[in-house]
Amino acid sequence: MAEDYYKTLGLEKSASPTEIKKAYRKLAMKYHPDRNKGDKAAEEKFKAVNEAYAVLSDEQKRKQYDAFGSQGFKQRFSQDDIYQGSDIADILREMGLGGFSRFFSGRGGPQPGGGGGFRTYTFTGQGPGQAQGGTQGFDFSQGFGDATAQPMKGTDLIYELPVSLEEVFHGANKMVSYRRGGKMERVSVKIPAGIATGQKLRLGGKGEPGPAGAQPGDLLIRVRVLEHSSYKREGDDLEYEKEINFSQAALGDKVEVTTLGNNNLSIKVPKGAQNGSRLRLKGQGLPRFKGSGRGDLYVKLKVKIPKKLNSRQKELLQELAKEGL
Repeated sequence: MAEDYYKTLGLEKSASPTEIKKAYRKLAMKYHPDRNKGDKAAEEKFKAVNEAYAVLSDEQKRKQYDAFGSQGFKQRFSQDDIYQGSDIADILREMGLGGFSRFFSGRGGPQPGGGGGFRTYTFTGQGPGQAQGGTQGFDFSQGFGDATAQPMKGTDLIYELPVSLEEVFHGANKMVSYRRGGKMERVSVKIPAGIATGQKLRLGGKGEPGPAGAQPGDLLIRVRVLEHSSYKREGDDLEYEKEINFSQAALGDKVEVTTLGNNNLSIKVPKGAQNGSRLRLKGQGLPRFKGSGRGDLYVKLKVKIPKKLNSRQKELLQELAKEGL
């Protein structure tokens, strides 16, 4: 029988990202092999919980899983794909648990913590070419690689890179600066269109040098998409709030909307439109990451109620009130 990731985590299909992470933390703590010495059943449950979380915590993978089911999903995603970009090692570290890699040998899963090294260096903040407002800092924290089970290589570095919604829409090239081997390095990073928060880009060989001339680690660029002042992201779709007045809502009208791609489009407001109604502009959303086409743009109507009326407006409204409006 095909496995159900939602049932594995004890969740409904409508579970929010916060609920998914909360359920994972609870079950990972319960079934972690270090807390269940010699219990093979608990270890297998731990592996299943990690796999379910790796899929459902990723917006794009979850969409694919919901669309094709477990069997169809497994035909499209390898074990490497499933764990790529997962924050499992970070969560286990926060909970005081470790050893992620040693429980996944032979399953094709990744090795969080950076090859055979013992540390993961996390860089957060602003490098050249990034949006303003951040500060650069360094978090030297214990990772969970198993040096005896993996070939020696340099430590992977993780760099958190903030990107704007416009850069997600168009794609971008950004320069980042980071410390490697005691020196500052600069590297150009290509941001693919449609990328989402939490997804990682891997730059092979750009991590810490390996010991005794061994292979260097990699640089992982962890993307964080910044909030936009006008557009709200919903997967590949966008939502834009458009203010209209009462007469436009009641009688219908055509209004102009500027898309994130800076196109001015006209959209028809139907007669009797209600506050909060959403109108769809097909194909005006974000590009689908590693896919074809775009999502949609939803225009959410906000009917403006005037705070002050002049005498004529008040008189007209009083007449309308007498007519039951």
